[in-house]
Amino acid sequence: MAISENARKYHEKMFPGYKSDFMRTDPEFIERFDNFAFDEVVNHDDMDDRTRFITILATLIGCQGKEEFKAILPAAMNFGVKPIEIKEIIYQAVAYMGIGRVFPFLRETNEVFEKRGIKLPLRSQATTTTENRLAAGEQAQVDIFGNGMKGFWESGPAESRHICYWLNDNCFGDYYTRKGLTYAERELITFCFLAAQGGVEPQLISHAKANMLNGNEKQFLINVISQNIPYIGYPRSLNALRCVNDAAVEMEDQDND
Repeated sequence: MAISENARKYHEKMFPGYKSDFMRTDPEFIERFDNFAFDEVVNHDDMDDRTRFITILATLIGCQGKEEFKAILPAAMNFGVKPIEIKEIIYQAVAYMGIGRVFPFLRETNEVFEKRGIKLPLRSQATTTTENRLAAGEQAQVDIFGNGMKGFWESGPAESRHICYWLNDNCFGDYYTRKGLTYAERELITFCFLAAQGGVEPQLISHAKANMLNGNEKQFLINVISQNIPYIGYPRSLNALRCVNDAAVEMEDQDND
């Protein structure tokens, strides 16, 4: 087999001492996949490994890659992703994926953590209460998207206004206000959830802009898409790239107005 030295070394860092049975059953596939994912892709840019694996975990939730998520989880921890960060990725995914699609990832993570001797529950990261989550959620939206989000929770037609309210107090007030991840990291994982699930291009454009407003520049988002091509394939990656380009154009047009 012609697995490159770079790919072999990176795989060993991910899974020390582990020999996949696919080396026996599917050697040609493993040669091509490992050389692409663990050499060509990871050496394409200068993204640090912790950030790379945060995006991979979020992407695998987005595309419902449960078995790969479980396999990658120990590798993510080997590259510095902390248990609290992993839990925060999963918790926030509920706002974008729904509990029906996220529950298996929470259960698998708990099993992996307990096997590694990580005591559950982890330290609380909550910063809001039932009483202040609405105001805190509004402030989080303003901090991330700008002053145009003031009063968003009470906007729209009366019959659907409660959804804006819930987006404010639940999505942002319950999740974005938590410790464990920065606003920029939370917008990054949201971008990955949306890019990986596909079919949500309006929201993906909006959150691509939010990423750029919070320091995750266009080239960085392109690098994120590139690093996750092995996990979601080309169609959704190309759609995400188009959304990033559209977001950048919209932001430029706004600046020129």
